[in-house]
Amino acid sequence: MTSYQDLLKQRDELEKQIQDARKRELMDAVAKVRSLVAEYGLTAEDVFPPARAARSGGAGSKVPPKYRHPETGETWTGRGKPPKWIQDQDRSQFEI
Repeated sequence: MTSYQDLLKQRDELEKQIQDARKRELMDAVAKVRSLVAEYGLTAEDVFPPARAARSGGAGSKVPPKYRHPETGETWTGRGKPPKWIQDQDRSQFEI
Protein backbone atom coordinates (compact mmCIF):
# COMPACT_ATOMS: atom_id res chain seq x y z
CA MET A 1 0.00 0.00 0.00
CA THR A 2 1.35 3.41 -0.98
CA SER A 3 1.77 5.98 1.77
CA TYR A 4 0.20 9.42 1.76
CA GLN A 5 3.59 11.13 1.37
CA ASP A 6 4.46 8.91 -1.61
CA LEU A 7 1.18 9.79 -3.28
CA LEU A 8 1.77 13.52 -2.73
CA LYS A 9 5.23 13.19 -4.28
CA GLN A 10 3.75 11.35 -7.28
CA ARG A 11 1.11 14.05 -7.67
CA ASP A 12 3.77 16.78 -7.67
CA GLU A 13 5.78 14.91 -10.30
CA LEU A 14 2.67 14.40 -12.46
CA GLU A 15 1.71 18.07 -12.19
CA LYS A 16 5.20 19.05 -13.38
CA GLN A 17 4.91 16.60 -16.30
CA ILE A 18 1.48 18.01 -17.15
CA GLN A 19 2.81 21.59 -17.16
CA ASP A 20 5.78 20.60 -19.33
CA ALA A 21 3.56 18.76 -21.81
CA ARG A 22 1.16 21.72 -21.98
CA LYS A 23 4.02 24.15 -22.69
CA ARG A 24 5.36 21.92 -25.49
CA GLU A 25 1.93 21.47 -27.08
CA LEU A 26 1.14 25.19 -26.84
CA MET A 27 4.42 26.03 -28.54
CA ASP A 28 3.58 23.53 -31.33
CA ALA A 29 0.07 24.98 -31.70
CA VAL A 30 1.35 28.56 -31.91
CA ALA A 31 3.93 27.56 -34.49
CA LYS A 32 1.24 25.84 -36.58
CA VAL A 33 -1.06 28.88 -36.36
CA ARG A 34 1.74 31.26 -37.34
CA SER A 35 2.57 29.04 -40.29
CA LEU A 36 -1.05 29.06 -41.49
CA VAL A 37 -1.34 32.83 -41.03
CA ALA A 38 1.80 33.38 -43.08
CA GLU A 39 0.82 30.83 -45.74
CA TYR A 40 -2.65 32.32 -46.37
CA GLY A 41 -1.83 35.96 -45.58
CA LEU A 42 -4.45 36.15 -42.84
CA THR A 43 -4.98 39.23 -40.71
CA ALA A 44 -6.17 39.51 -37.12
CA GLU A 45 -9.62 40.50 -38.43
CA ASP A 46 -9.75 37.32 -40.53
CA VAL A 47 -9.01 35.14 -37.54
CA PHE A 48 -10.82 37.19 -34.88
CA PRO A 49 -13.67 39.14 -36.52
CA PRO A 50 -15.00 42.09 -34.55
CA ALA A 51 -17.89 41.28 -32.24
CA ARG A 52 -21.34 42.15 -33.50
CA ALA A 53 -22.82 45.37 -32.26
CA ALA A 54 -24.91 44.74 -29.19
CA ARG A 55 -28.64 44.89 -29.74
CA SER A 56 -30.35 47.88 -28.29
CA GLY A 57 -31.67 47.14 -24.85
CA GLY A 58 -29.64 44.01 -24.43
CA ALA A 59 -30.52 41.03 -22.32
CA GLY A 60 -32.31 41.73 -19.09
CA SER A 61 -33.51 45.18 -20.04
CA LYS A 62 -36.72 46.50 -18.51
CA VAL A 63 -39.86 46.40 -20.62
CA PRO A 64 -42.81 48.62 -19.75
CA PRO A 65 -45.88 46.74 -18.54
CA LYS A 66 -48.77 46.23 -20.95
CA TYR A 67 -51.35 44.89 -18.53
CA ARG A 68 -52.51 45.93 -15.04
CA HIS A 69 -54.78 44.11 -12.59
CA PRO A 70 -57.54 46.61 -11.75
CA GLU A 71 -57.90 45.54 -8.11
CA THR A 72 -54.33 44.88 -6.97
CA GLY A 73 -52.41 47.09 -9.38
CA GLU A 74 -50.14 44.18 -10.26
CA THR A 75 -48.62 44.53 -13.74
CA TRP A 76 -47.39 42.20 -16.46
CA THR A 77 -45.29 43.03 -19.53
CA GLY A 78 -46.91 40.43 -21.76
CA ARG A 79 -43.72 38.40 -21.89
CA GLY A 80 -43.10 35.04 -20.32
CA LYS A 81 -45.63 32.98 -18.46
CA PRO A 82 -48.80 34.97 -17.77
CA PRO A 83 -49.79 35.50 -14.13
CA LYS A 84 -52.83 33.66 -12.80
CA TRP A 85 -54.98 36.78 -12.69
CA ILE A 86 -54.85 37.14 -16.49
CA GLN A 87 -54.83 33.49 -17.57
CA ASP A 88 -57.85 32.31 -19.56
CA GLN A 89 -59.27 35.84 -19.78
CA ASP A 90 -59.60 38.47 -22.48
CA ARG A 91 -56.41 40.46 -22.07
CA SER A 92 -57.83 43.59 -23.68
CA GLN A 93 -59.67 44.44 -20.49
CA PHE A 94 -56.35 44.61 -18.60
CA GLU A 95 -54.42 46.72 -21.14
CA ILE A 96 -52.77 49.87 -19.83
